Amino acid sequence: MPDKFAATWVSHSSIKDYLACPRAYFLKNIYKDLRTGHKVQIIAPALTLGQVVHQVLEELSVKSLEDRFKNSLVARFEELWLDVTGKQGGFRSESQELKFKERGRQMLQKVMQNPGPLKQLAVKIKEELPFYWLSPEDEIILCGKIDWLEYLPDTNSVQIIDFKTSLREESSDSLQLPIYLLLVTNTQQRQVSGLSYWYLELADAPQSQTMPDHDQSRGKIMEMAKKI
Repeated sequence: MPDKFAATWVSHSSIKDYLACPRAYFLKNIYKDLRTGHKVQIIAPALTLGQVVHQVLEELSVKSLEDRFKNSLVARFEELWLDVTGKQGGFRSESQELKFKERGRQMLQKVMQNPGPLKQLAVKIKEELPFYWLSPEDEIILCGKIDWLEYLPDTNSVQIIDFKTSLREESSDSLQLPIYLLLVTNTQQRQVSGLSYWYLELADAPQSQTMPDHDQSRGKIMEMAKKI
């Protein structure tokens, strides 16, 4: 097996960065500060909001069904927000921060009122960052974080749910769900029977998406990965 530390790691976000601007992809995913040896991290209010809301929801998957909504999601959001307040979260002013913070509160209030699949059984992939060798020959690894896997006991299958905190809907040609389909198929044992986006600010429930073709998905992702 090739060395994973020398391989090219690709994800939905890295492919999206490359398609938008190859230079931006280089700065975000490859370039390291000469002084610190660390990659450059760009902090923006929308990114901060998404990270905090996602953390609140992802923490639920390791809790029992009875305990998931025992405590307020908004209260947990407030706790986590303390770590990103002000310049740490990329906010230019107090008013801007309050605007984004209120959006987060409202999203989580809606989830508490309409928990839907979050009150059902879930599967948690052990790895914090799931990955697998998309092509050992080309030394390409596919990786990505899966927001939620709902377990469907009647079919012993899982449904992928991706939380969205943006006001913009994902484009129909996005590679996100094809990537997640390959990741989940190759990093756990159950079949994927459905995929959904949950636009937390716009909808009370996940919106089911068309299941991508497995072979076509792999072909498209390989084509993009080889260009990076």
